Amino acid sequence: MSFEELKELLPQRNPFILIDKIVEFEEKKRVVCIKNVSANEPYFVGHFPDFAIMPGVLILEALAQASIVLFKKGSSDTDSDGKVFLLVSVSNARFSKPVVPGDQLFLEINVDKIVSKGAIVQGVAKVDGKVVAKASLTFGVAEKSDLG
Repeated sequence: MSFEELKELLPQRNPFILIDKIVEFEEKKRVVCIKNVSANEPYFVGHFPDFAIMPGVLILEALAQASIVLFKKGSSDTDSDGKVFLLVSVSNARFSKPVVPGDQLFLEINVDKIVSKGAIVQGVAKVDGKVVAKASLTFGVAEKSDLG
């Protein structure tokens, strides 16, 4: 999937799109995306100037965006028209290694449970095959018109 097609699935816009490519997709079950971590990322200016580290919350955001891709790509356009996927909770988040410029972050999402108004997924972020972060993410689906 091209980056342009990816942009169609995500509500975020640059510089806040944290996924570059989808490398694996299994409808309503699993997705693996890539984020190429560049020294040019705007957050590296302040986090941290002497030792650039990707903020953990942005790794979680990248996992959340991969989840949105999984659910939007796995539904018809009419299923997701007018709907927004909202991150409701993050639990059991663990960070085991810093993510730095030059790393290629693999974002793997596996579905635990899908319900009518949301889903629970397990997210794992890896660099060079080693887990750098993981978390359980819960999503809700709302009508854009209800968010007013």
